[in-house]
Amino acid sequence: MSFNIALSGLNAASSDLNVTGNNIANAGTVGFKNSRAEFADVFATSQLGVASNAIGQGVRLNNVKQIFTQGNFDFTGNTLDLAVDGNGFFRMSDGGALSYTRAGAFELSRDGWIENAQGQRLTGYVATPEGNLTGALGELRVDTGDVDPRATSSMGVQANLDARAEQPTLAFDPDNPETYNESTSTTVFDSLGRPQLATFYFVRGDNDNEWQIHTDINGETLGPTDVVFNGDGSLSTVDGDNDPNVNFLFNAGTTPGLGGADDLAIDVDFGRLTQFGTPFGVSGLPQDGFTAGQFSSLDVDDSGVIFARYTNGQSQVLGQVAMTRFPSPENLTQLGENSWAESFASGAALVGTPGASGLGTVRSGALEESNVDITQQLVKMITAQRNFQANAKMISTQDQVTQEIINIR
Repeated sequence: MSFNIALSGLNAASSDLNVTGNNIANAGTVGFKNSRAEFADVFATSQLGVASNAIGQGVRLNNVKQIFTQGNFDFTGNTLDLAVDGNGFFRMSDGGALSYTRAGAFELSRDGWIENAQGQRLTGYVATPEGNLTGALGELRVDTGDVDPRATSSMGVQANLDARAEQPTLAFDPDNPETYNESTSTTVFDSLGRPQLATFYFVRGDNDNEWQIHTDINGETLGPTDVVFNGDGSLSTVDGDNDPNVNFLFNAGTTPGLGGADDLAIDVDFGRLTQFGTPFGVSGLPQDGFTAGQFSSLDVDDSGVIFARYTNGQSQVLGQVAMTRFPSPENLTQLGENSWAESFASGAALVGTPGASGLGTVRSGALEESNVDITQQLVKMITAQRNFQANAKMISTQDQVTQEIINIR
């Protein structure tokens, strides 16, 4: 009997050493989670239970439990190296078969898919070609092509006109600075993405609170737009209307520099104009057009949103990384290659965006290191070794006792 009990102890100590050895072997494996051996004692039982004088039958390996504590970060500077800060797993697809991992060493395939070294594709919330997240889950792909130009269709004029200004004595002439009080310029874009110079000329009107604004592109001047202010300096009306927006149409056939492009229609918002007794100043001339651009780089923010950046200064959302958590992650099925699969005991996968519903955030340019503590594992190895030696000694002692019994005459 003692032989079998001690043999079970040897097997248990050997299993403990194997688990510890596996932890130590993966101390440098990205995204690895260490395990611990859990044991249970063995009793011979029946339907009537265990006798009060029953002696245990040894020990058995009850479970190898995974420990999902946070690992340290190794900052690599590579945009597609992603680490989970908190709870959750990356959701991977291998031809539709789902798996989950904490190892975020990703790269672009030749077709633009975000993959790991095993060829599994990162999944998330896909975006439309216009850069709007759809909420639909799918494999994430990066389009490294050029971005088409966008003609300016709207812009705003944010400025203060000096209430102390005097009305010019000469009729407006854009080539004669004495015929207008102030001017400001900005760049707009035609349908071919070519930059065009847009200039606004401000002329004090007949009355104190009245101004005229002439809008010019490359020498083609439209207007004037009549602007009236209230006594407190706020905008009252634009062309006699409470709507501060005015649409200007520059004909491509007559406007210099627009040849070959479509007509340029721009809706200009004058609603941020003021008239105070301070010098003329422009705080902004925002517009929505841009020239064509080439793919430059990728960015991933803490919420997992992936941005493509282009040489024209524009950025576009390509998708958002999806995160997954489980009611009981310790019961996930290990698949190897730092990945796990859902099991009945783990519970169903709960998918969400990083930072929501108890899910961790995403750190771009970093990898989560193994959570193995080498010092702790070496102590466990020594303990398991001593347990093995003690059980071996038990077998040796039982052998001596048996031999003494055999030698009785």
